[in-house]
Amino acid sequence: MKLWKKILLMLGSIWMLATANHQAIIHAEERFDDLKKVKWAEADIYYLADRGTVAGYTNGSFAPLHPVTRAQAAAYLVRELYPAAEELTGGSSYTDVSENHYFYKEIEAATRLGLTGGFPDGSFRPDSPVSRAETAVMLMRAYTIKAAGDKLEQTDTALTDITAHWAEGPIRILASGSLIGGYPDRTFRPDRQVNRAEFASLLTRVIRSEREKAIKKHDWDRLLELMSLPEKAGQMLMPDIRMWEGKRTTAVNDGVRKLIQQQHAGGLILFEKNIDSDSQLTAFTDQLQRTRGDIPLFLGIDQEGGVVRRIPGGTNLPGNMALGAARSTSLAFDAGKLTGEELRVLGLNVNFAPVIDINVNADNPIIGIRSFGSDPKLVTELGLSFMKGLKQAGVVAAVKHFPGHGDTSVDSHLGLPVLPHDMERLKEVELKPFSAAIAEGARMIMTAHVAFPAVEPAEVRSKKDGSMVPLPATLSQKVLTGLLREELGYEGVLISDAFTMNAIAGHFGEEEAIRLAVGAGVDIVLMPQNAERAHKAIVEAVRSGRISIERVDDSVRRIIRLKSEYGLFEQELDLADKLKRTEEVVGADAHRDVERRIAEAAVTKLADKEAMLPFKLKNGDRITIIAGTRDQAELISEQLAIAGAGGKYTVQTASVEQLGGRQAADLISGADYVILASYQFRSPLKDYNWKDYQTLIDALNKQSKHYVLMSLGNPYELSYVDNVKAGIAVYGAQAPNILAGLRGLLGQISLEGTLPVQGMDAQDQP
Repeated sequence: MKLWKKILLMLGSIWMLATANHQAIIHAEERFDDLKKVKWAEADIYYLADRGTVAGYTNGSFAPLHPVTRAQAAAYLVRELYPAAEELTGGSSYTDVSENHYFYKEIEAATRLGLTGGFPDGSFRPDSPVSRAETAVMLMRAYTIKAAGDKLEQTDTALTDITAHWAEGPIRILASGSLIGGYPDRTFRPDRQVNRAEFASLLTRVIRSEREKAIKKHDWDRLLELMSLPEKAGQMLMPDIRMWEGKRTTAVNDGVRKLIQQQHAGGLILFEKNIDSDSQLTAFTDQLQRTRGDIPLFLGIDQEGGVVRRIPGGTNLPGNMALGAARSTSLAFDAGKLTGEELRVLGLNVNFAPVIDINVNADNPIIGIRSFGSDPKLVTELGLSFMKGLKQAGVVAAVKHFPGHGDTSVDSHLGLPVLPHDMERLKEVELKPFSAAIAEGARMIMTAHVAFPAVEPAEVRSKKDGSMVPLPATLSQKVLTGLLREELGYEGVLISDAFTMNAIAGHFGEEEAIRLAVGAGVDIVLMPQNAERAHKAIVEAVRSGRISIERVDDSVRRIIRLKSEYGLFEQELDLADKLKRTEEVVGADAHRDVERRIAEAAVTKLADKEAMLPFKLKNGDRITIIAGTRDQAELISEQLAIAGAGGKYTVQTASVEQLGGRQAADLISGADYVILASYQFRSPLKDYNWKDYQTLIDALNKQSKHYVLMSLGNPYELSYVDNVKAGIAVYGAQAPNILAGLRGLLGQISLEGTLPVQGMDAQDQP
């Protein structure tokens, strides 16, 4: 070799050694700028950098093609596999490694652990490059020590240049386990130097082998040891993926890949925008699970039934308040079970249901018919039955919204509700179903963005307007850790409500809110506004000491155990079998039968002062349907055709908002029967157009018409409209609810439902 080449090589080695003393651990947010030529090792390098095992240089480079020295190799093995062993020092073992050497502690620890050794002359030669043979021996020793009794058996390999080599045994054993590999020409080239990218890749293979073993053994503590902090932080996030670059997300795109592979998202929540059809959704969830690493994703959805449902082709359950009116725990169990069966074949494993809030406030703008009712005992019985049905189907039930969202008059999507009751009242009402759910094995609970001053009196300054606002349950350690975990004894996963909601986003700022939530006891942050910043907030909070790594480990351990408990680590069916199961299960006849039975059992008679019910139609009768919107009127007409007797009658439809006084009177005067439908759900009760309904009711009474007021939503009409002669409640504006109500009107079924809420004037109830 020419002298100038030797000088250059020597200078390069000196530069590498010098810069090694100024290496800085690269955090997950930082990226190396020189990995383009080693794309094959990029993921492994970042994995080890995230764990603090390997390091880059102060200029932002990793120098992937530079050789690994013996000192660096020893340091990387000790940092990765035996971080506590750096204290195993007690005087220098080598003539050329002083206590001032940058890697002195790691070299001494590696020697005492038997990972490395010196040379006969007493030297270690710390700055000499490591060969592929030496790397195999180091990895073999590391693997053997950590294996704790597990052994890799040597099998025949096709490598042609290792026979009689001093490292032949370790090379063959590791090659048998696919932990190292050769070149296309079947050589191993044992004496060739190993560069930094190659060493990172080889070490990562060993680690991933260890992770695989931990997963097979369900040794979650061991898996935690092998996870990086960014991985752990990702498990605590469950973003939504509705849109990316202005388009609906219905298949894996670059944005989704970044969430899963770079930010390590442990789960995702899906919405209608992610769904075109049952088969598309099944293919999408399959693709999502194949995009992640060795830890499966939680894939969640809000499939409560009734007004909150996401699956277009699924069974359209009548909703919780319909179940409350039916008062059947067996139907509630069946509802949960069929919901879970459909979600599971679609690839969804978490359902944000059931709602076990007690709707004791008629002015509640967000819960209403999503609740089973206003009686704590009824809500508890039906909620637990639904939860058990989901569990039997293999889907995690996320009961919500702890400690209770039922007695609020503010929507937490829009503002911060405050519940001022004392603890005695909370225990008697709001907390009762949650306590029972915990006793019955609830595995996931969703928090409420609602303030409970009786539990958490603290106030903080709002970033929105500078005012002092109460700390909501989601951010309160007293509520989540003190009340839920310590007093009520909950040991499962705690997931927040959406962080996009104004009760959180409007007052606290997302990054600070995330730090508060994790510190308070939240295990999974749902729907952060910016997933990348949310991920960074958790990582930096741990690195700064604001949140302990033990606190994060507690959450991740619970998350992984729950994923295991529900079989998420088990091998999945191939896509063709999944699609076949989807076609068989979603909307199955047996499920539709449960849907029908719930809807029919729920239909409730609110009033029948002059025995108008049921309607007795005859040939030639004219029926007028008036609803809040034209679409609702048309849907009622369609369902009437299904329930009725063919062409015996004529139907005309109109919406309340279209009718003026005289037009309404004319429309009513030409009818033999009138169905007047109301639907109040999200709008405040007092703001609904009761005046127009009262005008119609007065006109119907004046003309002595046969009519019925059909409540499609929250069933509080009789508190706002006077002199209703006939009324029924069906608790939903969906086809099954309406069809059941019409069958009740026609006398095809009896009206056996029981009103599940209080709040109506006594004189108006039947």
